[in-house]
Amino acid sequence: MDTLSFIERIGITDPTAIKVISVSLMLFFGFFMTRITKFMRLPNVTAYILSGILMGPFVFNLIPKGTIEGMSFIGDIALSFIAFGTGEYFKMGILKKNGRKVVIITIMEALASSIVVFMSTFYILKLDFGFSLILSALASATAPASTLMTIRQTGAKGDFVDTLLGVVALDDVVGLIAFSLAISISSSIAMGVLDFKVLSVPILSNIVVLTVGGAFGFLLKYLLRKRSTDNRLIVTVAILFGFCGICTLLGVSPLLGCMSMGMVYINATGDERLFKQLNYFSPPILLLFFVRSGLNFDLGSLFSGMKRFGAMPLSIIGLMYFFTRIIGKYSGAYLGSLITKKEKRIRSYLGLALIPQAGVAIGLAAMGAKVLGGDEGRALETIILSSSVLYELIGPVSAKLSLYLSHSYPRKEKAKESVQEISITSMTRG
Repeated sequence: MDTLSFIERIGITDPTAIKVISVSLMLFFGFFMTRITKFMRLPNVTAYILSGILMGPFVFNLIPKGTIEGMSFIGDIALSFIAFGTGEYFKMGILKKNGRKVVIITIMEALASSIVVFMSTFYILKLDFGFSLILSALASATAPASTLMTIRQTGAKGDFVDTLLGVVALDDVVGLIAFSLAISISSSIAMGVLDFKVLSVPILSNIVVLTVGGAFGFLLKYLLRKRSTDNRLIVTVAILFGFCGICTLLGVSPLLGCMSMGMVYINATGDERLFKQLNYFSPPILLLFFVRSGLNFDLGSLFSGMKRFGAMPLSIIGLMYFFTRIIGKYSGAYLGSLITKKEKRIRSYLGLALIPQAGVAIGLAAMGAKVLGGDEGRALETIILSSSVLYELIGPVSAKLSLYLSHSYPRKEKAKESVQEISITSMTRG
């Protein structure tokens, strides 16, 4: 494989030109791929990941490795937008309707998916404890966007929808906390040190970030008073960038804080217009994030394996993760609904709507890759990326099927738009 990228081979050496041309190529290829996947009725996030894989070192090798590594900050920025947008769905009116029952169902489905994934990777595939623990924590996260867009398109209503909205709103919070604990425990085991401090620090840091993020939400409320449309966007982006930078400086994830910021803002103001405005601003950033994720995809190890895992192909691990997470989500949602005495149609079909996984999981995998480094880091990102492509293929369909089977919208009603032809921002949140 030629180590020189296409840009380098054609004689471009100026560092600034390389970066600018690379960004242009990433934007163009991402857009071009959506023109192809549109005919196949595949979601945009799949197109972006696939375009990154094609542009990467294992296919066309268009972008220099140094440029890819130098764009790592895009992931932090993109995830801040994703998390802030997810906060819009933490409306207290929705959460209060089911309250305790939603919390129990969320904990059960997140816990069940984590346990099933851990048991299968640690005991069946014989992966090491730390890596299995991180994969199991990532399994708890869900991408709510596909489900939420399907609810809007079909006009679905009722107890099933109210329960589902509450669960998807809380799901990523559980996932973020679980991931923080898993990555801390894994790192401590690698260093040979594991005590109460190791467990308490990530929990306390997440509580602090959650609190500070909420304070930033109130700050945003007052800063946006009587501002013009353009200035509202400028101030919001400045706040998100600043908060993200502070979290990165302190070595903590900004996701929970940005989610808290969005939650506090929507409940304090009821201003959905700001979130819509950010939806128009964020697509290029989110596109670059997912394309760059595809560029980091280790296609070689997906089929040939890594020595770190006993030469086992990552495709085997990825498929095991893919199927066992679905089993865990479905069984956990069923058990949680049974415990809270939800009616049969909720017990039977809620798990189908919790299958999608994309933005938050991919972002956490990228952060985990930085911490783990080496083969483990690349393997983690490759497994989550490959499984996310599969989840995004079946996620929208399973979400609509759950609403249909639960009688949450009239059976004769047909959505005017395809479930899988939805906007970039709706596909990349969560």
